[in-house]
Amino acid sequence: MTLVALQSIVNLISHIFFILVAFWSLQALRTDALIKKYHIPQARTLYIITAIALGYSASNFFIDFIQSIQNLFFFL
Repeated sequence: MTLVALQSIVNLISHIFFILVAFWSLQALRTDALIKKYHIPQARTLYIITAIALGYSASNFFIDFIQSIQNLFFFL
């Protein structure tokens, strides 16, 4: 397996993992007071999009951090 394929698999797994962690973490919030009475599908969609945005951002941060450390070792 090439390095590019391995890196792509690691990125996908990282994104999925952090999206699931963000979804799990968002369940701790009490959002029922913010949701209008008959807008449950819209609230669920917003919940999922928020989890994707948070998880993707966290995943990119950690991937960039790891790549920066690897580049630092190549520099030394």
